Amino acid sequence: MFLCPKCRALLVEEERRAVCQNNHSFDRAREGYYNLLISNTALHGDNKEMVAARRAFLLKGFYRPLADRIAELALKYVTVGDALVDFGSGEGYYTDIVERALYEARGESRVYGFDISKDAVRAAAKGNKRVHYAVASAYHTPFADGAFAVALNLFSPLAREEVERLLSPGGIFIMAIPDVMHLYELKAQIYDNPYKNTVEDTALSGFELITDEPLSYDMLLSDNETVQSLFKMTPYAYRTKRSDAEKINSLDSLKVRASFRILVYRRNK
Repeated sequence: MFLCPKCRALLVEEERRAVCQNNHSFDRAREGYYNLLISNTALHGDNKEMVAARRAFLLKGFYRPLADRIAELALKYVTVGDALVDFGSGEGYYTDIVERALYEARGESRVYGFDISKDAVRAAAKGNKRVHYAVASAYHTPFADGAFAVALNLFSPLAREEVERLLSPGGIFIMAIPDVMHLYELKAQIYDNPYKNTVEDTALSGFELITDEPLSYDMLLSDNETVQSLFKMTPYAYRTKRSDAEKINSLDSLKVRASFRILVYRRNK
């Protein structure tokens, strides 16, 4: 399924590498993923600290209701033989839950994930060997046109044209975004004037919106370590000045609302 990022020819997997017909070769990392990101920039995406914080928070189950709902939707739209891709799969929390649901229900799965962060993909590839992972950009994905029946995007930047290109006609695109009040209580602890999230127009050119459902619930973070993990996994961690960020250091607990919008689109034929 992977294409060579240099010439776009099909990569053929060998024992320890993948190679295309033009002899471009990519070693398979010890964890099982391929680095297919072509760039001169040394650092991309989330760093080790952000990956570790998100993993620590997610593994405590706070976003499990969202993951389970995404898995239910995947089961609804993925049929036997279909391939699914997770855009910006991060450390693989949602990808893993979706793949396991498909595998347990169908006895097989064809699930792919990629992220621009090598640290995130390394962590993901350690967790589930049935998922095919690569380091790659959402704006230059290493896959052929129409390769997937279903695509996911859970809080990642939206590369709409690539999503449309990768989906087969009539394919399903499932996206999760923060709703207006998502994590408002956390922001109220940090900022003098906390703000609500802005939800943009959900219409996507080339797609029909078939489902727009809210998912909200309260979370009790019972220790400062968990509060810190939530903060560090959000964009606020690098957008907030130090004096404001330090306000959460004394929080022993925090009740905060998770509030999502789950959008399901069908690609126009």
